[in-house]
Amino acid sequence: MEGRKMKNRVELLLNKMKEHGIDAYVIPSSDAHISEYVAEHWKSRAWVSGFTGSAGTVVISRDGSGLWTDGRYFIQAEKQIEGSGIELFKMGQPGVPTITEWFNKNLSNGSTIGFCGESTSLLFKRNLEKECKEKEFNIVSEFDLVDDIWNNRPNIPRTQVFVLEDKYAGCSFKEKLNVVRQKMQEKGATTYVLSSLDDIAWLFNIRGNDIPNYPVTISYAIITLDEANLFIDESKLDNKVKEYLKGNDINVFSYEEVFNKAGELKKDDVIFFNSSKLNSKLYMAMPDGCKKKEGRDITTDLKAIKNEGELANLRKCHIKDSAAMINFIHWLDTSVGKEEITEMSADEKLLEFRKEQDLFIGRSFDTIAGYKEHAAMMHYKATEQQQYKLEKKGLFLVDSGGHYMDGTTDITRTMVLGDITEEEKLHFTLVAKGHISLNKLKFLHGATGSKLDMIARNPLWQHGIDYKCGTGHGVGFILNIHEGPQGLTMRPNNVVFEKGMILTNEPGIYMEGKHGIRTENTMVVQEWQKTESGQFMEFEVISFVPIDLRGINAELLTSEEREWLNNYHKEVFEKVSPLLNDEVKDWLKEATRAI
Repeated sequence: MEGRKMKNRVELLLNKMKEHGIDAYVIPSSDAHISEYVAEHWKSRAWVSGFTGSAGTVVISRDGSGLWTDGRYFIQAEKQIEGSGIELFKMGQPGVPTITEWFNKNLSNGSTIGFCGESTSLLFKRNLEKECKEKEFNIVSEFDLVDDIWNNRPNIPRTQVFVLEDKYAGCSFKEKLNVVRQKMQEKGATTYVLSSLDDIAWLFNIRGNDIPNYPVTISYAIITLDEANLFIDESKLDNKVKEYLKGNDINVFSYEEVFNKAGELKKDDVIFFNSSKLNSKLYMAMPDGCKKKEGRDITTDLKAIKNEGELANLRKCHIKDSAAMINFIHWLDTSVGKEEITEMSADEKLLEFRKEQDLFIGRSFDTIAGYKEHAAMMHYKATEQQQYKLEKKGLFLVDSGGHYMDGTTDITRTMVLGDITEEEKLHFTLVAKGHISLNKLKFLHGATGSKLDMIARNPLWQHGIDYKCGTGHGVGFILNIHEGPQGLTMRPNNVVFEKGMILTNEPGIYMEGKHGIRTENTMVVQEWQKTESGQFMEFEVISFVPIDLRGINAELLTSEEREWLNNYHKEVFEKVSPLLNDEVKDWLKEATRAI
C-alpha cells in the first residue's frame, strides 16, 4: 500500500518535471538551513519516497530513480522504499556510484538537473557543477516541484521562542558576540551570514521548538562589526523575548527579509559564510561584486568547546538523567514477564522517569527502543504496527536522551531481559571491550577522531565484525544531539580534540535479523598530564548508568578492563544512589557489584 502511494507521488513529480523540461530532480533531506533534522514542512524527501531516516537524497528521473543513504539506514531504507520504484544506493559500499557518477552515466549531454535552491546547500550545487562539467548539464534551482504536488503541506512552524538564561548558558550573548566579531576581523570579514539553526540559537542564547526534540527556532542572522540582525517570524516572540533582544541591541526583521538584506550588502563588504550550511538561494541573493570568504561557521568552533558554566551544568544534568535511566532499568528488570510491555510503552515509561527530574524540557531525540532484531536497525523507531512485546529473554536496546535547562544527554544501554545465546553474550562483551578501550584511553594532544575511532573498533575487528557508522559525536547544549565539528569516525576529520569538547562513545554490533547491541556514554575531553613528549589528554565520563553484567563474559576481559568496569560501577553507585529510593538503591548495589 505505502509503496503504491509513493509510486503515484513519483509519477506526479515526473509530470511536473516534464512541464519544466527537467530530466532529473534532486530532493535532499535538508531544510532551508541545511539541518540534519527538519520540521514537517521540509520533509519532501520522506513524502516522495517513504524513507524517513535523517540522512539521504532522492533523485527522480524517467531513466530510473534512486535513494542514496548511509550505513545507519540500509536496513530501514530497503523496507520503507519497497514497491516505490526507487532503487537503494548504499553509500560508501564497493561499486555503488555517487549521485554525480550516476548522473554522468545515466543522463545524456545537455540534460537538465533541477532542485529547490532554498533547501539545497551551495556546496552541493558547486560539487554538482564541478563533477558533471564534461556533460554540460543545465542546472536549475528555482523550482520547488514537490510543493506543487504536496497538497496540505505543513506550514513552516511558529513555536514560541524562550531565552536561555546566562546561569545556564554560562556566557552572555554580548560576550559571545564580541568573540565572534574578533574572529571575523581575524578572517578579514566585515559581515557574517549565519544560517545554521543551532549556531544561531547558541549565539543569541535563545531556544525554540520548531523542530521536535531540537530546541531551535527557524531563523537567519547577519552579523556585522557594528550590528546584529536576526531574521525571524515575529509572532514567535513574546514581550519578554522582545525586551531581551532590544536590550541586547539586536535588530529584528521578518524571516523572508533576509534575501532582501543580503541583496543590499555593499560591494566593499567582505562576507563570511559556510557553503555547506548556506542554501544556494541565499547565496544567489548576494551582490556579485562583494568579496566572499568561506569556512566552517565561527560559532561552530566556539560552541564545540563548552565553557565552565556549561560543563558544571552538564555534570549535574547527567547525574539526574542517570537516575532516570536507572529507575527505568530497575522497572524494566522487575516488570518484564509480569505485565505487558512493548517497545513503545517502555519508551513512554522512560519519559515518565525523566519528567520527574528537575528542569526537564523534553526528549533530545526520538528514542530508539529495539527488541531482538529490531535493534539491528541503528535508527529504528517503533510503531504500533511493527513493535514487539518484551519477553523474559533476549536483548533490548534503548538509545535515548533528554533536554534539561542545564544540559542535554545521550545514552544507550542494551539490557539483558533473560536468557541470551552464546553469540549474544560474546557480542555484548566485545562491545563493552570497545567501549572501555576508548574510555580509558590517554592520547597526545593533536589527535583527531579519525585517528582514535579504531580504538573502539579493535576488539570487534579481532572477530571480523564492524559497524557502519561513527563511534561518537559531539552533543549540543540544549541543542542538536549531533554536534560538530569533532567526531569519532573513520571518515577523514582533521578537528583536534580540545579540552572541553563533548563526545559520545558508542560502539555497537548490528546483526541483521538477529540482534543489535550498543553501549554509549557521554564524555568530556580533559587534559591529563604534560610530559617532555607534550600535552596528553583523557576522557572524563559524565554518564553514570550500569552496564548489564549479565551480558558480560568476564573471562574475555583483561584485568585492566575489569578494573575500569569495577571502578566505573563504584562511581555509578556513589554518584547516583542518593537520588534513588531504597528499593532501587538495593537493586543498583547488585547491578554495580565488582566482578
